Amino acid sequence: MSDPTFRVGVVGVGWAGQQHLAAYQALPNVEIVAIAGQEADLLASLGEEYGAPHLFESWEQLVELPELDAVSIAVPNFLHAPIAIAALKRGLHVLSEKPLARNGIEGRQMVDAARSAGRVLDVAFNHRLRGDIQTLGGIIQSGELGRPYYAKASWMRRRGIPKIGSWFTNREMAGGGPLADIGVHVLDYALFLLGEPKVESVSAVTYAELGPRNIGGMKWETAQSKGGFEVEDFASAFIRLEGGGTLVLETSWAAFRNPTDLIDFSVLGTEGGAELRAVGATKAQVGDLHVYRDVDGEIADYQPSAEPGRAHAAVVENFVRLMGSPQEWPDNDGSQALRRAEVIDACYRSAAEKREVAVA
Repeated sequence: MSDPTFRVGVVGVGWAGQQHLAAYQALPNVEIVAIAGQEADLLASLGEEYGAPHLFESWEQLVELPELDAVSIAVPNFLHAPIAIAALKRGLHVLSEKPLARNGIEGRQMVDAARSAGRVLDVAFNHRLRGDIQTLGGIIQSGELGRPYYAKASWMRRRGIPKIGSWFTNREMAGGGPLADIGVHVLDYALFLLGEPKVESVSAVTYAELGPRNIGGMKWETAQSKGGFEVEDFASAFIRLEGGGTLVLETSWAAFRNPTDLIDFSVLGTEGGAELRAVGATKAQVGDLHVYRDVDGEIADYQPSAEPGRAHAAVVENFVRLMGSPQEWPDNDGSQALRRAEVIDACYRSAAEKREVAVA
């Protein structure tokens, strides 16, 4: 019996949308039937490249298409909730770019819609699917390091503000700066590595020292405004975990540091520790991974090998697999992504109120 063919539509024709399209096209049991985007020339070009018979300027038109099984959302954060909720109400499965939504309130509405519809709501947390993170996760989950009790994780950029003056730096449209944008990736892979402990409270700080002065934009971007920077450019959080563990998270779009971007994670456990450093961040397909242990009182450190990550290809493959596994739909309603959103909300509240904030 052959696998069913899933008919999908992609909303958004920028970099993220193109990643979804390429990943769907690579799968034999997926048909790209619609694309929506406001850049007419690019929309037409992508429609021809991927053989999509339906091209729309508005997401509303795409969601109403009767032959769809699923929708990918690859547009600014403020549109995630309205598109996802409309699609779920139509009985469609949804794969959204991160973060789930601008805040936990919108995220809760999306999860409620997924539960009511009995459909999958998935979020593109592609970094947890990196080969090095998966390898380290297996080591931690095997108990080799004992009980993890202290971890640090970060994604740091020197010049990485995505187009100053765009929706990325508009608080109403984005919901936040690097903490909401790339910090949510860090929070996701860190909690995954630690075994999904419950977050009890956070104490966070945010700074906007460079962005408001038009410092720290990505080198390839030439059109920058002299204003319009309403979010943070650096954030740090001290996160208390259930069971007494601690996670320290840092993230920046712009900071006077090493010019090369960095994604990292380090953990101390009762029986060992580990460090992962991906110098170059997303350009480093495999990071430098070390495990620190003693065996019979002697140092027994080693460097595990890991396969390169497959980014959005792995995310989309898993989403399509979930669509074909109805028994898994109830456990994939966006709840985990919602918990990430609620932690990010607590971090922003902590920074604003200058105090530790409990996470419900």
